[in-house]
Amino acid sequence: MTTVASLMMYDMPDRVRSANDALWIAIRDRLRAKGFAAPDVLDRGGEYHSYWLRPDLALAQTCGYPYVSELKGKVRLVATPAFSYSGGKGAKRASFIVVREDNPAQSLEDMRGQRAAINDWLSNSGMNLLRISVAPLAGGKPFFSDVVVTGGHLASIAAVREGRADVAAIDSITWGLHARHAPEKIAGVRIVGETPMGPGLPYITRHDASDVEVAALRDAISDALSDPALKDAVDVLGISGIEFLDDTDYAELERFRDEALRLGYPKVA
Repeated sequence: MTTVASLMMYDMPDRVRSANDALWIAIRDRLRAKGFAAPDVLDRGGEYHSYWLRPDLALAQTCGYPYVSELKGKVRLVATPAFSYSGGKGAKRASFIVVREDNPAQSLEDMRGQRAAINDWLSNSGMNLLRISVAPLAGGKPFFSDVVVTGGHLASIAAVREGRADVAAIDSITWGLHARHAPEKIAGVRIVGETPMGPGLPYITRHDASDVEVAALRDAISDALSDPALKDAVDVLGISGIEFLDDTDYAELERFRDEALRLGYPKVA
């Protein structure tokens, strides 16, 4: 069977893209050695979300909130990477609350009545974690004067830097990768706080993948990450290991949603 693989969630800057390519080749070779089909290279021809429900999916990465909202029961969880970047512990991650460098705000509470940027209404890091952070402050009323949807974390940073928005919640891995490899992309903004932590972005495969194939994927990823020959690529990515989370772990993101609803704040507003 011909299969497809995509790791587009954290696939920039260029050094990160090259490291993802190296990681995939190592995973691919280990899968093939166990008799499983694996594509030669990562596919970058579609939108990141276009791979999640493909019937030929070997491996992709999704966001935790789309997983609990739309994908649970339609794909299989494989593993969740843990990172060495700040803003998390193990496979659990927070988002950074960022403002322009010249904004006098010292906390999220200081952003009442200002303009928020979110990357997507289904994003955990850019929306769900921001919502649960704002909900206790909002008193069941709109907290921001406006909300703009940018389509991506870097676009949200640009919106804040350029004055089209005042605050955003930025995935801490996206922030860490760019702070290290492309600091110009996050120039002009600064961190004023962190959201609560929740389980990070999981690797997934198609729903009808067998238990044997899922085990092979887990072994291949774990073995590749610990391969001395891949040390430089793994260091570029900042991956410190993987954890095997299940639906009960990801239910924490649903609890964040439900708590925001209980507090009368169903939507970032």
